[in-house]
Amino acid sequence: MPTRVHEFAWPDRVVIGTIGLPGARTFFLQVRAGTQIVSIALEKQQSALLAEKIDEILDQLITLEGNPFSVPTSTPIELVDNDQLEAVQEQFRTGSMSLGWDPTTAQVVIEAYAITDVDADDDEALDEGGANAAEMLLVRMPVGTARAFAKRTREIVGAGRPTCPLCGYPIDADGHICTLPEA
Repeated sequence: MPTRVHEFAWPDRVVIGTIGLPGARTFFLQVRAGTQIVSIALEKQQSALLAEKIDEILDQLITLEGNPFSVPTSTPIELVDNDQLEAVQEQFRTGSMSLGWDPTTAQVVIEAYAITDVDADDDEALDEGGANAAEMLLVRMPVGTARAFAKRTREIVGAGRPTCPLCGYPIDADGHICTLPEA
């Protein structure tokens, strides 16, 4: 089964954004180059981990002896993107992801793979002419864009429901019953 790859080598925009109210938000990774826009759904935890790991990669690069890369320690002001998501058409829901570094282009590389419903042992599904072909998103972004992406993502993730100071679970808009264990 062929994999459909949505590849962005030097995107104009790479952001995490949400649709919906806190507690019922859907997270999207949206990438645009020219008129091509791809939006993939992912979990809040995936978004948070992606931002954390991007910052870790960039912070490690700064500490390399003789580092030839110009890695910013904070978000370059000209790369701050607080705009809403553009028109969202979900391409796929993200399953596994990988994150890497390409030293030849000085770019952070994100690979996101679609969750598939096809069982690998289901020969009948494979004979349907690729109707359930796997999809993936491949994004390469320069270090400044990656730093801005991580900052925005942390802000988006943190803008959800407030956390209960007693139990640590999110407080819903319609109330919260704290279920702390009794002493």
